Parts: sequence; structure tokens; C-alpha cells
Amino acid sequence: MFAGGFASSCGNLYELSRVTGIGGCPMEIVKIPNMDKAEYDKLIEEGFLSRIAFQGGKYPYIAPFLYVFDGKFLYFLATKYGRKNDLFRQHPYVSVEVERYSGDLSCYTFVTMQGYLVQLEDAIEKKLVREKFVNMIKAHSLSKNILAALGHKPEEPIEAIASEERSNIWKLTGVTDIVALKNL
Repeated sequence: MFAGGFASSCGNLYELSRVTGIGGCPMEIVKIPNMDKAEYDKLIEEGFLSRIAFQGGKYPYIAPFLYVFDGKFLYFLATKYGRKNDLFRQHPYVSVEVERYSGDLSCYTFVTMQGYLVQLEDAIEKKLVREKFVNMIKAHSLSKNILAALGHKPEEPIEAIASEERSNIWKLTGVTDIVALKNL
């Protein structure tokens, strides 16, 4: 077994491992480096789009979700219809992924978190989280077309997200595993 490293075009040191390949020939496998907590918190803080993998019957079900991060928890808006709601009720244990990458994929980062979703019920907490979504949409200058994915008409004011409850709010909690990798 050989282990070594080399610098990437993005400036990071990659780990090399020598393993036995087909026919007993040695081959090197590149392992991209882990991110530390500050790095993946920054990735999550700066982002707004995630993917959630739910446990389906035979296959996982993956869907995109807008999210907000309060420094401790991720919150998601979920329309009150669709397969995701059934899967959430059946088994709230999920894997959540957030990523960032350059257009040509020369630099990328991602974090996956395994935990479970809980639906917020407290009226004050829901109102505060909905306001965070309004602020996030405005801060990132997202198209009003995103409102349709949240149960609203695109011609409605973005503030309708905070004043009306057309979607559920899910909170990721009980995170048991985090994998955060980078190449930049």
C-alpha cells in the first residue's frame, strides 16, 4: 500500500492510495480532502438549494428543496402535497446534500448529512422561519417563479410565504453523520 499526495489546480493537497487493480496491477486512487466544520458551515450558510433523499419503497426518492440555515439547523419548505409528504410521514430519516461547484467542475464542494426531519408546529417559530425564507429569496435575487414550488402563484408577493401557511416547515435534526469533501 502506497500513500502520498500532490497539489491540485485549486491548491489543495490530494491523498493518493495505491491499491491492487484488475489482474493484480497496482493503481492509484485519489481521495479528495475533507472539509472542516467551519468550511462546511460556510458552504451551507452561503447556499440555498439542497437535495433530500427519502427512503422509498424499493428505491430512494430524491427531491430538491430550498433551505435556510440558522447556524445550527437547516429548515425546508415543503408543499403540502406530493410523494415527499407520504415518505416523510412513513420514515422521516433522510440524507440531505448541499453542493457548490464551478461551471466546468474544476472546483467543487459538497456536504451530506444524515438525520431526521421534524415538522414545526409552534406558530411563532414557523413565522420566524418563513421570514428567513423571504429574506433568503430576496438576498439571492431568486426568480418569483420559485413561488410555484412553494405552493404560491409567481405573481404573488414573496412576503406571502411568511403570511400564509401553504407549505410545511421541516427541520433537520438528530444528525448522526456528516461527510464534507472539497477539491478547491
